Amino acid sequence: MPLDQGDIENDDKNMSFFEHIDELRSHIIKSLLAICIFGVLAYVFSDFVVDTIIFGPKSKDFITYKILCMLSKDSCFEGYDFKIINTDVTGQFIMSLSIAFITGLIIAFPFIIYQFWLFLKPALKPKERKKTTGIIMVSSLLFIIGVLFGYYVLAPCSLFFMASYHISTEINNTWTIQSYISFMAMLTVATGLIFELPLVMYFLAKLGLITSSFLKKNRRYAILIIVVVAAIVTPPDVGSQILVSIPLLVLFEIGIIVTKRVEKNLKKES
Repeated sequence: MPLDQGDIENDDKNMSFFEHIDELRSHIIKSLLAICIFGVLAYVFSDFVVDTIIFGPKSKDFITYKILCMLSKDSCFEGYDFKIINTDVTGQFIMSLSIAFITGLIIAFPFIIYQFWLFLKPALKPKERKKTTGIIMVSSLLFIIGVLFGYYVLAPCSLFFMASYHISTEINNTWTIQSYISFMAMLTVATGLIFELPLVMYFLAKLGLITSSFLKKNRRYAILIIVVVAAIVTPPDVGSQILVSIPLLVLFEIGIIVTKRVEKNLKKES
């Protein structure tokens, strides 16, 4: 006799602890495989990934500089006065693997979120499943917007500040490839994760750990935390910190609106 949907759901919920661990391991392996597949593709097309994408903000032909040039008209960016070098024997090889992994992680992020949702799905009620299916798209969209913001806005502004800042004219800027890649990764991946703030607030509200009134009451502390986070993930220049702080403040306010809606839905269900 075939099992109906309810029997399958009960079987999922009655899984033992080790069966849940095994299920989680399966989703983690699938996520890692996705990262590896996209990472291999990034490694195969490393010339494009490195020269066009990663070193893109270093070129005067980068789209951000072209837009600023069109807006200002008086002064246009003429390129950076710094060199990127490798100081380790295995440096470039290690960096090529790191670049492949980071690229694979960024591209595979929506799939990773989907696998995480599949793991949690059996524990959700039918109504909750319908509501949370959109979270995959929202989470992926927020992450991609954050990565693009870091790449097209933060990276050019931060590089401009770092390359033009001198404590002495006797010192030339010569950066290692490791320093440059970690700098770019911090500005893009970290910003993408930070842009998940409204989603984090949504889950905290669902768990009853935060309320909209609590967030409004402690808005000043939230602003302070946002400024500190912006200072951590950006170079020590005020411009970059402001550029990160403003969207984070907007996301925080969106999070308050989301929290209000969660509270209303919880009241209706009760």
